[in-house]
Amino acid sequence: MKILFIGFGNVAKEMGRIFIERDLYSALDFKPVVVGIFTGRHGGLEKKEGIELKEVLNELRLNNRLTADEKELSSLTPLEAAKTLDYDVLVELSALSIEGRGEPAASHISAALMRGKSVASANKGPVSFHYRELKELAEKNGALYLFESAVMDGAPLFNFCSRCMKGASVKGFSGILNGTTNFILSHMEKGGSLEEGIKMAQEAGIAEADPSMDVDGWDPSAKAAALANVLMGADMTPFDVDREGIRTVTTEMAKDAVKRNMRLKLICRGWKEGDAVHASVKVEEVSRDDVFCLISHYGSAVRIESDLMHPNTIVQECPDLLDTAYGVIEDLITIRDSSGLI
Repeated sequence: MKILFIGFGNVAKEMGRIFIERDLYSALDFKPVVVGIFTGRHGGLEKKEGIELKEVLNELRLNNRLTADEKELSSLTPLEAAKTLDYDVLVELSALSIEGRGEPAASHISAALMRGKSVASANKGPVSFHYRELKELAEKNGALYLFESAVMDGAPLFNFCSRCMKGASVKGFSGILNGTTNFILSHMEKGGSLEEGIKMAQEAGIAEADPSMDVDGWDPSAKAAALANVLMGADMTPFDVDREGIRTVTTEMAKDAVKRNMRLKLICRGWKEGDAVHASVKVEEVSRDDVFCLISHYGSAVRIESDLMHPNTIVQECPDLLDTAYGVIEDLITIRDSSGLI
């Protein structure tokens, strides 16, 4: 399997580590060849015979660059690479862009799918802004567009619904889908401030330098839109989600909820009213007899409601890069098994 990476941040680096050390994972029967790595910050590399991932990872770790020899850098843009290079699968891992409405990632994915190249991605932007058109493009060209790590960091949420709920219709979902805000709210219950919680999350590596995507509810809104689009046939974007973040929550509010045997959680919801699908992201009080009440720190959980089953809940305990990276690798294995690539 010849792989082209667009975006080579922490998730891609963890995937590279797993590829290099795959002998540590005895059941991982997978032999990828990375023929391209393209980034917005460091430029790009392309090698038909395969890139030495160990050298790239060492260079990034020691010198924050892809290669010591600038002459080795490609003249192609990421989009040009997706359109022209010889690869089997695009791994799209660029950053989420709300203002850009899922771009440029959506264009990278479209370029691959139009060539009949399958895509594995952890980017929730294209799923939340362009899912219907990308799905149709994949089907038209005999390719797969997979994105297990776009929501819940690789936990088998989409796979559960597609593989284990055949014939059932999803009627709604609810969940805690942003670990950063859950971490902050857990800290505030103990008397800490919002600002302290943000700083602690940043120091722990689970919040960006600009925490607004999490704190203002944009990240969970993108996830809610993605779930609504994929599981419920909606055609919405994060801008259609009834959104609020946690900035209005005070320490006193969080502590008072605990005194009343409740906890404050930022809850994503999706539901149907007739043929219309709606979604929201709001701070809610959760009672102690609800499984969501048990989700502390940066864990996640989602409850799926359908017409043929009672609600099923998937809980993920404190995921890290390994979980997200594996979700993308599992997508690659699915692509391999469906196409005969090795």
